Amino acid sequence: MNLPQSDPVPAISEQAATGTTAEIFADIRNTLNVEIVNLIWRHLATMPGALEWVWDSLKPLYRGPAMAPAEYIRAHLTLPYVPPISQDTLFAAGIDMTERSSIVAVLDSYQHTNALALVCFSAFLARFDGSGALQRAAPPLIDEDRQYLPPIRAALPRLVPITEMPRSLANLVHELNGFGEDSDPALVASMYRHLANWPIYLALVRTFLVPLHESGELRTLVSVTRRLGEELGGAAAESISTSAPQSGVEAVLSAVRRFVRHPIARMTGICSLIRYTTVD
Repeated sequence: MNLPQSDPVPAISEQAATGTTAEIFADIRNTLNVEIVNLIWRHLATMPGALEWVWDSLKPLYRGPAMAPAEYIRAHLTLPYVPPISQDTLFAAGIDMTERSSIVAVLDSYQHTNALALVCFSAFLARFDGSGALQRAAPPLIDEDRQYLPPIRAALPRLVPITEMPRSLANLVHELNGFGEDSDPALVASMYRHLANWPIYLALVRTFLVPLHESGELRTLVSVTRRLGEELGGAAAESISTSAPQSGVEAVLSAVRRFVRHPIARMTGICSLIRYTTVD
């Protein structure tokens, strides 16, 4: 099994995937209308039967029931106020129109998939986690008829391995990744690694995230986002019709819990904030 050393957890790269794993990766890309397979799926692919179980469970949600709850999260997060990064600022920093469009494509892709992942994987935990804590939460009322247009499917730049970054850039990515985190900053969000193709942009992002991190506003944003995921995921859990396998259940649940509570909840909120500061 070919596991890339640059990922923070064991994972199968999209390039190394074969057989059923490659087929599921392709199905994930097509179902979500994106060009990348997020780390949680690539990590689950290292566990026997896990990728098949989780994708079979969640694909129906991704195709419909999770769309409105995910859009509710995107539309109702109360984001800290940050002045937008103007086009002139980006130009002065050496980021031209083409690069800005590529940056926006990265942000739009993650904003699209993060909220969906938060709802779907929270639903998975509500369905299969023995504690049942998520199922007791009362979901907010959502507008099922609200129209949501996903971003245009666009190729994203190379996912830069931490090991290939200059030390200063790697330190910046790790610092950004820790903003808003409570106890598990080890899972490096892939979004920052994609944006590492534009180090100056990440430096601009740092300037407005630092005070929000130090004031605790980012942690509050993450906490609220996580709770919304639990409430809406709990309500969507009844749409999951699969059964748990005979073995390996706890390892899968542990992995999903870790991703949901930390990078997925964290980046659902913070990606939205960064996107809204980056004007089209």
